[in-house]
Amino acid sequence: MRTFDFAPLHRATVGFDQIADMLDRVMTNEVSQPSYPPYNIEKTADDAYRISIAVAGFAEADLAVEVKENSLVVSARKAEEDGERSYLHRGIATRAFERRFQLADHIHVTGASHIDGMLHIDLKREVPEALKPRRIEIANGDAKAIEGKAVN
Repeated sequence: MRTFDFAPLHRATVGFDQIADMLDRVMTNEVSQPSYPPYNIEKTADDAYRISIAVAGFAEADLAVEVKENSLVVSARKAEEDGERSYLHRGIATRAFERRFQLADHIHVTGASHIDGMLHIDLKREVPEALKPRRIEIANGDAKAIEGKAVN
């Protein structure tokens, strides 16, 4: 696979560090992406999303959901079992995991629920009023005279 050098991007831009870091993470092929546990990301409304993670075998007390610096971290650690069990086949994985999701700016976690072996995390984009587009009224030239000098 090709490797790209993003050093010129770092030298020529100011304030785009997050984009360059994200490209570095995506283009790095040395780190294998974990496939456990499986998850879905769905868009539930114009500015709302839901991450659903299959966490069969985990209780609510075994799960942790945290937001750290635009990163959503979901982790699980199974409590020690009281007695020794003898399995003939063990197909339900209850190994510890940590799954990270990068959140875009203005994405906030609004809630989490654990239903039927699925952990649902609801997200919402909340853009501040100052960043929302606003309409500027154009004044009629007859209504108000513009003061200034004529330029030749």
